[in-house]
Amino acid sequence: MSKHSAGSGAAAPADADHVLGEEYEHEPVPMAARRSLFSMVMVWAGFPMIITGAMTGSLLVLGMGFSRALVAMIVGNLIMLAYVGALGLSATRSGMNFALIASRVFGTKGYALASGLLSTLLLGWFAVQTGITGALVASTYGLNYVAMTIVAGLLYIGITFVGVRGLHLIGLVSVPLFFVLGLVVVVHSAGTTSFEAIWTYAGNNGVATMSMGVGLTVVIALFIDAGTVTADFNRWSKTGTHSLIATFSAFPVSNLVAMLVGGIMTAALAVPNANPFGADNMFGYMNKLQIGWLGVLAFLFLYINLGSVCSHCLYNAATGWSRILRSKMRLMAVILGLVGIAIAAGNVWAFFIQWLSLLGIIVPPIGMILLVEAYVLKHGSTTQKEWRTLPFVSWAIGAAVGFIVEFQAPQLSTAISAGVVAAIAHLVLTYATAGRAADRAPA
Repeated sequence: MSKHSAGSGAAAPADADHVLGEEYEHEPVPMAARRSLFSMVMVWAGFPMIITGAMTGSLLVLGMGFSRALVAMIVGNLIMLAYVGALGLSATRSGMNFALIASRVFGTKGYALASGLLSTLLLGWFAVQTGITGALVASTYGLNYVAMTIVAGLLYIGITFVGVRGLHLIGLVSVPLFFVLGLVVVVHSAGTTSFEAIWTYAGNNGVATMSMGVGLTVVIALFIDAGTVTADFNRWSKTGTHSLIATFSAFPVSNLVAMLVGGIMTAALAVPNANPFGADNMFGYMNKLQIGWLGVLAFLFLYINLGSVCSHCLYNAATGWSRILRSKMRLMAVILGLVGIAIAAGNVWAFFIQWLSLLGIIVPPIGMILLVEAYVLKHGSTTQKEWRTLPFVSWAIGAAVGFIVEFQAPQLSTAISAGVVAAIAHLVLTYATAGRAADRAPA
């Protein structure tokens, strides 16, 4: 029950929701509470325009060479635009978060498996990005890793606690700061070589080791988890047009900008055996220039920029788990944030690439099944079943194909294969079982 309709008599004591605004964990966002187009653009644009995206761009260029990596970046981001845009549009129409929508597809109890998995993966992303913050600060300035990680984590919990308004505000600062500093890095590094040298850069030590399929998986998997739970964000949009524009600001615009900053810098410098997760990234490059004001700005930039992605991930995780546990987003943000800080202190961020591979296998089928349900099958808005079997079978089939592709056909895209197969399986199984049910029906 909504707190606005609960109880009578004495007013409830002031709490965070009264002060900061309701987050609608358990019901659709009413139109009166929806946010402006500018606010939604800031929420989405501030998510992927991050230093981790630049690191990913560097990895792609190191593994594929610049020109082939550029193709993977563009195609992968256009796929994300279609995928996230369609899921977001559905959420805007209903006003529901991911967990509420999933309960209609996987069942009133079954949704907890899909929502809990994605929320936990996003908590893992919070830990990864928080760990990267602490590691970069510690290695650059000789400070204690654990202490810097805790400082970062507590700051990011605070942003998330504010709610969707906090995501807007951090994007308002992070986006222009990244754009300006990214431009400085690109112009300065590109000035050390020629356009032709950048374009023809063949990869690490002149060898390309990453296939186009793997490259697409890396691009897609970077935000496939948050993209799948896009309903947590796009439910706040006032119109479908606003929802699509906000998504476009992230994919391809912000995500591609971030990847290009890292990719151009890497190709321009052509450092042998470069380590984007060490010092060979835009943060390390700014510090190497040894310009006082730029060094100070780089320090602030790191915390603000990664604070944007961390707060978004923690918001998704807290929204999902608050629905499952019948709790409040802000309470779960504090609890899960502390768990994430503890995990980050154990250097979990070091498993970044393995994490992307895992996401590419198990997450795309979930989103594709939601799309099939929303746009093709168009089932009713509610379900009385606690568990709907077919979506889980389709999910398992897609994930199984993803695992096969990952290990037996690495030249293909794991993320695309898993998602497409799950969608086809769900359609086939749905129509096949509907046909058998019709045959059994009395004349």
